[in-house]
Amino acid sequence: MNTLRTPDERFANLPGYTFAPHYAEINDMRIHYLDEGPRDAAPVLLLHGEPSWCYLYRKMIPPITAAGHRAIAPDFAGFGRSGKPTEISDYSYQLHVDMLAALLEHLDLHNATLVGQDWGGLIGLRVAAEHEDRFARIVAANTFLPTGDNNPGEAFMRWRTFATTAPEFHVGRIIQGGTTSTLPDDIVAAYDAPFPDDTYKAGARAFPALVPITPDDPASTANRKTWKVLDKWDKPFLCTFSNSDPITKNADKVFLARVPGTKGQPHTTIAAGGHFLQEDKGEELANVIVSWLATA
Repeated sequence: MNTLRTPDERFANLPGYTFAPHYAEINDMRIHYLDEGPRDAAPVLLLHGEPSWCYLYRKMIPPITAAGHRAIAPDFAGFGRSGKPTEISDYSYQLHVDMLAALLEHLDLHNATLVGQDWGGLIGLRVAAEHEDRFARIVAANTFLPTGDNNPGEAFMRWRTFATTAPEFHVGRIIQGGTTSTLPDDIVAAYDAPFPDDTYKAGARAFPALVPITPDDPASTANRKTWKVLDKWDKPFLCTFSNSDPITKNADKVFLARVPGTKGQPHTTIAAGGHFLQEDKGEELANVIVSWLATA
């Protein structure tokens, strides 16, 4: 497997991003993560989606650590400062699950709060279900857990086709398209930073095609097993969805109907937030989570 590393200078002087990089060798690949706040505090694991990277959480990390929590935000393989296999065929849903599980073990995380948005939820929920002893609570934010048994919707299918067929794949512009706010050019450029050219974008292009859309998808069985765990999950489970996301619209209703841990929780709808609600309303989302952690 041929793997690329984005040059470090691409990450210099990014607006609002002053965090020190940390690295772990996971399954022969360098995985990057941010690790802010007291090391002895219960960790809040912040998982990004597609095609973003941990830069997405730059507005949320300071309020979380100011409240005394440890914030850990990894870059999935193929994203951010993590290693980037160059072939789309190098990526699988299981690869990402295995890499995150190995990172949890490497960091020896316990009593963790999972915050998963987009693919951060698809991967994080799998890992939480398979390693229940490491997680105390879950926050689902604009995410879902498909098994391929239901139609994923027209908006997602258009996105899936675009990611695999478009001759050009502009990451920063895609992030802009998934927000309700207008991003300054330097913010758009920061989302492009991990990807100097198209050879670095195999992971970003691969993600949409890894979402199960048929019952016999390679990931469908594992996701059904995860739902069996979630159907009995009685630890605190919070939904914080935005009101302007066509991709995950109404997915929170599925969690609310099925996960016992959602009962009695202060679920929140983030107004004027797009798919990337961390970008549009990062401080507000962080404050919702911090307030909840004080009581959950």
